Amino acid sequence: MTTEERVRPNEATVPLLPCVSAEETLTFWRALGFEVTYEQTRPYVYLAFRWSGFELHYGSAPAGLDPSAEDAGGCLVMVDAVAPYHAAFAEAMRRAYGRVLATGRPRMTRYRPGASRFSVVDPSGNTIIFVRRDEPTELEYGGSKKLSGLARVLDNARILREFKNDDLAAFRALNSGLRRHGDAATDVERALALAGMIELSVALGESERVPDLGARLRVLRLSGSECERVRQAVADPALLQPWMPDAA
Repeated sequence: MTTEERVRPNEATVPLLPCVSAEETLTFWRALGFEVTYEQTRPYVYLAFRWSGFELHYGSAPAGLDPSAEDAGGCLVMVDAVAPYHAAFAEAMRRAYGRVLATGRPRMTRYRPGASRFSVVDPSGNTIIFVRRDEPTELEYGGSKKLSGLARVLDNARILREFKNDDLAAFRALNSGLRRHGDAATDVERALALAGMIELSVALGESERVPDLGARLRVLRLSGSECERVRQAVADPALLQPWMPDAA
C-alpha cells in the first residue's frame, strides 16, 4: 500500500493554547457562547471549547508566562465571511459585560465594513484571528503603490490597524500624512483621516484629542454619499456623529 493510499485528506487540527487562569478562560469563552466540551483543572489544566465548526483547547501555561505581553500563542480561524462572527461575539459581549470589550484583556478588535479579519485576545494573552478565506495574500506595507498622497497614507493606516493591530502607529501615520499631504488632498480624504484619528484617539485612551479633530472634520464640505463613506470607515459611526458636517 502506497503512502497516498494510507493517508486520507480528512485531517483536522485543533490549537492547544496555554492557559494562565482556568476560571477566567472558562468565564470568557462561556460568555461568548462557546460550549465547554471538556473541563479539567486538577492535577493539571485541560479545557476544550467548541463554537460552530471549530474548537479551541487549552493546557497548563509554562512557568513565568506573562499574559500582559500578549505573546502566549494563537491560531487562525479561516471563514467565508468575518462580519457574522464579529457580530455574534459583539452581541454576546454586550449581554455578558454590558459592552463590547475593546480594550484591556480579554478584548476583541474593531471591525469595519469590508475588513477581512478581526482578532479576539483571551485572558491568557492568546490571539485568535478570524480571517476571510479570500483575503489578499500579499500586503503593501506603507500603502498601495497604486495610490499616492493621503490616499496611500489611509491605506497604510488600514494595514497597521487591521493586520498589525498597532493603533498607535496608525494614528501617527495619519497625523503625519495629514501634515504632509493634507493641502493637496480632497475633502473626503481629509475627512477619512480625521475620522480614523478620532476612532484611534478613543481606542488609545486619548479622548482629549477628539474635540480638536472633530472641529477640523466639521468644517469640511462633503456630499451625502461622502458623509456615509466616512461614517462607514469606522467601527462605531456614533463616535463621529457630533462632528459630522452637514451634507453639501
